[in-house]
Amino acid sequence: MKPANLLFILSDQHQAAAMGCAGHPLLQTPNLDRLAADGTRFSNAYTNCAVCVPARAALATGRYVHQLGNWDNGLPYDGSVPSWGHRLKDGGQRVDSIGKLHFRSAQDDNGFTREIEPLHVVEGIGDPASGIRDGSITRNWRRGIEEAGPAESTYQQYDIRNRENAIRWLREHADDERPWVLFLSFVTPHPPFLSPPETYKLYPHADIEMPPQWAEEDWAQHPAFQYMRRFFGHDQPYDEATIRRLHAAYYGICSFLDEQIGRVLTALEALNLQEHTRVIYTSDHGEQLGARGVFGKFTMYEEASAIPMILSGPDVPVGKVVDTPVSLIDCHPSVLEAVGSPPHGDDADLPGESLWVIAASDERDRTIFAEYHAIASNNAYYMLRDRRFKYIYHVDAPPQLFDLIADPLELKDLAIHPDEDSQRLLAHYEAKLRKIVDPEAVDGQAKADQARRIEELGGRDAVVSRGAFVNSPVPGEVPRFREFQERDNS
Repeated sequence: MKPANLLFILSDQHQAAAMGCAGHPLLQTPNLDRLAADGTRFSNAYTNCAVCVPARAALATGRYVHQLGNWDNGLPYDGSVPSWGHRLKDGGQRVDSIGKLHFRSAQDDNGFTREIEPLHVVEGIGDPASGIRDGSITRNWRRGIEEAGPAESTYQQYDIRNRENAIRWLREHADDERPWVLFLSFVTPHPPFLSPPETYKLYPHADIEMPPQWAEEDWAQHPAFQYMRRFFGHDQPYDEATIRRLHAAYYGICSFLDEQIGRVLTALEALNLQEHTRVIYTSDHGEQLGARGVFGKFTMYEEASAIPMILSGPDVPVGKVVDTPVSLIDCHPSVLEAVGSPPHGDDADLPGESLWVIAASDERDRTIFAEYHAIASNNAYYMLRDRRFKYIYHVDAPPQLFDLIADPLELKDLAIHPDEDSQRLLAHYEAKLRKIVDPEAVDGQAKADQARRIEELGGRDAVVSRGAFVNSPVPGEVPRFREFQERDNS
């Protein structure tokens, strides 16, 4: 593949299904649809951890979260493990970032030649209370669901600035002789669930389909998600009107994001860069939106773990949809290959593969791995996903197993009262998982690292008294902390 520029566009909390090109019956995303029509879309793309900091660390380094120790939003990436950015920068190539990174600090060497208005974790600390996983504190997130609707937000304002910064950057580097990488990271459609009024109007509530298992009587009763609902205050159900309003707001934010991406792509074309620039579009994780009575990310269900993944540009197959499973760790070798940078010898053990090669090849089976050790979980859980089955291993809780060809909405957990075939599959996938990771040992290591970090910050009481913020503030915005709710577990 001939070296070319790379425009890498990342969003935050964008459901894989929330695009017209993915078959959504309502969502208007004409620019992403056009990008997919001109290139290749992966229909089975996944995050490696459904929460921001760990997902972004895996994306940057091409390594799994348990190999990094960036377990939660209080243990951010600090540049100490080389990223694809480091590899490019060390080779003398320009690799700049615009927008949300959610690493520790701009003072760290994060692998970029320049960071333009970056969003990093709050005060270089982030959310260390994510590591308090004994059920002794909870957070009430009901307000964000109940207040969803049409309104302006600082996130919208920030993404407009990110768009304008990107267009300005492209103009400044349109004539660069050597291929460059621009990592453009939008923060929408991450909550708050506030949509520009003009895009909110695109989605009449009566037209919105309710998410799978949204009604209380249909909620998945797995203990991990019963705990998650209690943790965030979602254990009391929301009415249908509230969930429809939430979806209209989220869809409106997705259309707003699509507009920002479209303006950047229009600028790329106007500068005659289209023939010399490849594009990757993806997101760090998805969003539950009330499916199974859960809101936010955090789960291995499709709503939270599946992500959009689109490639376009020179040498990319046009109008192709690929069902070979891929994940964020595949971005590391893909970025290097796009600009003609040879693999580094120290990266020979990276588990990812080139997305460009997968896109150009025949479809095949492949197993994707994800894990979770963060907020609203008592214990770790892990996912294996191939073209047909999804297996979820929970430490100290029952496993889950879904046949996603027969049951794409994940309504029937084959691990509940398993027949002989399901028992065989459960044993097969557990053995396969244990070749990748020791789930109990890694769970223990995560908890030990989280406890150590809390002690470094003055102990549990100091971390709890600091409070929590619902959403990371944009550059220049003051974080608004809220108190935790304490629980008596005696």
